Amino acid sequence: MLGQYKAFLLDIDGVLVRGGVPIPGAQEALTQLRNTGKVLLLTNNSTKSRVGSAARLRECGIFVEPSEIFPSSYVAAQFLRRFGCVRYWYIGEAGIREEMEAAGHVLVGPEAAEWLVVGMDRGLTYEKLAQALRALLRGARLLATNEDKTFPTPEGLVPGAGAVVGALRGMGFSPQFVVGKPSAIAFEVALTVLGVQAKEVLMIGDRLETDIGGAARLGMDTALVLSGVTGAEELRGAPVRPTYVARDLSALVRGEFLAVD
Repeated sequence: MLGQYKAFLLDIDGVLVRGGVPIPGAQEALTQLRNTGKVLLLTNNSTKSRVGSAARLRECGIFVEPSEIFPSSYVAAQFLRRFGCVRYWYIGEAGIREEMEAAGHVLVGPEAAEWLVVGMDRGLTYEKLAQALRALLRGARLLATNEDKTFPTPEGLVPGAGAVVGALRGMGFSPQFVVGKPSAIAFEVALTVLGVQAKEVLMIGDRLETDIGGAARLGMDTALVLSGVTGAEELRGAPVRPTYVARDLSALVRGEFLAVD
């Protein structure tokens, strides 16, 4: 089955790891995918940069190069380059700051920001929201790295970047751009780097609405693994249907698919 694809896009959280814990068999399955075609990890997690994401995965026993990882922090920074080197302020973690700096953008205070870049922020405070409001009222344009409602950890789901974006919506401001999955922006950046067409790629993820839905709209085949957010019961009657369903990445690589009514 896998031999028909030239490249594979993989989500990270819920596919390779869950929080800081590797999913059993994930490293071996990743190696098999690399032996079959090109591999790129496309994750909505903006808390880390490419370098930080690779380091985090190495600590979990998953070995990848920074160039193999496209976190939404990187996608956001690259997307904003079409507007030149912008002045920005952000709500988020180190990944946004590091990737924005690497892309040549300039961090300023909220009063001087042309753009407000927002991602998951586990240190979110009322003061940060107040600063964001000041930036938006002064005309800053709003970019969200993603709008994932939740984030999987070994202890269960925790609030994702969507909770931060939701707070800004509650103040009357919606993102002008959302660059993470299911946005076409994330997939188009990945396809350009891989040098392949959408029909030659298999997207592997754990979320119906982002990984599977976004990739399917661009014409990719998709594989849903049940090791993360989406459970088998959510597939029944869902408007989005993956090409394949498997218990986890290891089972997918072995060709052990699940039939879901």
